[in-house]
Amino acid sequence: MGGTGAFDLSALGSETALAGTRTISMDVILLERVEKLGQMGDVVDVKPGYARNFLLPRGKALRANKANRQRFENERAQLEARNLELRTEAEAVQTKLDGESVIVIRQASESGQLYGSVATRDIAAGLTENGFTVERQQVSQQRPIKILGLHEVLIRLHPEVTATVTVNVARTAEEAERQARGEDVTIDRTDEEEEAALLAEEVFEDAEQAAALEAEDGDAADEGDEAPSEEETQA
Repeated sequence: MGGTGAFDLSALGSETALAGTRTISMDVILLERVEKLGQMGDVVDVKPGYARNFLLPRGKALRANKANRQRFENERAQLEARNLELRTEAEAVQTKLDGESVIVIRQASESGQLYGSVATRDIAAGLTENGFTVERQQVSQQRPIKILGLHEVLIRLHPEVTATVTVNVARTAEEAERQARGEDVTIDRTDEEEEAALLAEEVFEDAEQAAALEAEDGDAADEGDEAPSEEETQA
């Protein structure tokens, strides 16, 4: 972004003491749209830590002092043109990335609970393998994924452009295919299957008991055939 380096960054990370206490807010000029905060050119009041650790070092905002306000106005047309260019590029990527599916194989319990988790770096790596250039910082994830299934995740391609991808977390490639078809692999048996399994076990037990009784009857018959009669004994 040509000319951006001319902005006064000397106030980066500084805090001003007021009435013996540190400031609890900081005015910054947004250089791009920031969700839930404002649009490019807006002067917003934020916590100093948020400004120092996120907005300022990532080039999303500048400290709103007199010099930077004037410089921003001088550079505004250039900044807006550059933003439009980046947004157009992001929209082109969005048409290809939106709806993309990435498979992540993980070990999990029968109930579907992962032995571990799926984090932003895993999703970014999976999309990169699929031919897209995605950084982990672009993956919008409130918390790591810790259960099998299909999970929709937002990818921030630009402050004004996002794509939605599906993260298919499964224990095997076969399970991933089943989940993609809408099956729930975390349920080993349906109620009907459970009843059928119990019935089969009962039938099996009955068959075992019947076989045992038949064997006992057969043994008794054999013993009867082999035992000599009283007449034979007397003879």
